Amino acid sequence: MTSVSRSAMDQQMALAKRCSHEGIKAGVKAAVVATVASAIPTLASVRMLPWARTNLNPTAQALIVSTAAGMAYFIVADKTILATARKNSFGRSV
Repeated sequence: MTSVSRSAMDQQMALAKRCSHEGIKAGVKAAVVATVASAIPTLASVRMLPWARTNLNPTAQALIVSTAAGMAYFIVADKTILATARKNSFGRSV
């Protein structure tokens, strides 16, 4: 392996790490927003609606909130990583 190909590979690894890091940051932000956005109506409905009070125990409430946060994290992180990789790919080919 020549030093030129090693340098190119190191540059590609640096770009991949940056893409992943940006995706993680965006995913965490989305998860925080989704947590708040799902926790407020879930907790309010348990306090106000008799059906929810009867049927949604604390485990069910936590499951609702954590599912929304997890979905938001993975969707946003995936889309961000793909968009950043696509941008980097087009940027190098021009």
